[in-house]
Amino acid sequence: MNQYIDFAPEVLDALKLGKPVVALESTIISHGMPYPRNVEVGMTLEKIIKNQGATPATIAILDGRIKVGLTPTELTKLSQLKNVMKVSKRDIPYCIAKGYNGATTVSATILVAAMAGIKVFATGGIGGVHRKGQETFDISRDLEELANENVCVVSAGCKSILDIGLTLEYLETKGVPVVGYKSDEFPAFYTKKSGFRLEYQLDSADEIATLLKTKWSLPLPGGVLIANPIPDIYSLDPEFINNEIEKALLSAERDDIKGKQITPYLLSKIEQSTKGISLDSNIQLVYNNAKLAADIAIELSKLY
Repeated sequence: MNQYIDFAPEVLDALKLGKPVVALESTIISHGMPYPRNVEVGMTLEKIIKNQGATPATIAILDGRIKVGLTPTELTKLSQLKNVMKVSKRDIPYCIAKGYNGATTVSATILVAAMAGIKVFATGGIGGVHRKGQETFDISRDLEELANENVCVVSAGCKSILDIGLTLEYLETKGVPVVGYKSDEFPAFYTKKSGFRLEYQLDSADEIATLLKTKWSLPLPGGVLIANPIPDIYSLDPEFINNEIEKALLSAERDDIKGKQITPYLLSKIEQSTKGISLDSNIQLVYNNAKLAADIAIELSKLY
């Protein structure tokens, strides 16, 4: 047992018994939206996973301890805290050593999930290669952890604030299977369509579980990205949202926003310019991913 990790009792019991567990990130709570909507979303995500028959494990760092599974009190505390670190791989030891509070990004959540033995993780969208990445080398750590750790990540693709084509090229180079769920096109977070076709499509959770078991049994280490398109009712008009994204990108360039601040800055600008429509879509697609992740975790648990 890792000396820096505290497991919620229900998560530890589920893992010991081989029952399905789904990891959840915590940046969506501390950096994604204001209180109290953030805690409402965090609680709803856990409820969706429980209702499907799996155990949720929201991952965060509280007072220098890695938490795999938060109590309602801890989730509420995280949602109200100020100055919470946005924690990626490089930040984890510093955050722990200083006894700080940290919200785990996609990459850090993948890492901790792998340490804990959790094989399925639900998020909204992954990071990727930023536009002009060939000049700035601004490439999300998410892609490296996807390549390195045996965790299935369910997302609605990546945001079109990124260079989707280069992101898919990077994943191909790293040997990460990208599988469309009931779709042969990579989704662009707010929209079902990106214009980028996928090599692989699977149409059920048990098919995905079989793919995961096969990959990891060969063994071919590393993750799998499941691209789950946003439901039709919440999918935004591509021209509309892309125009808002372009405005946000120009604003970020004017304000010289870079590094880990760029994504929350852009999302905030887009939320403001769309009068909250983008945030509503963001929340609904995460709910949709949590449901599929729970189904995959359940089917995968039957194979071990």
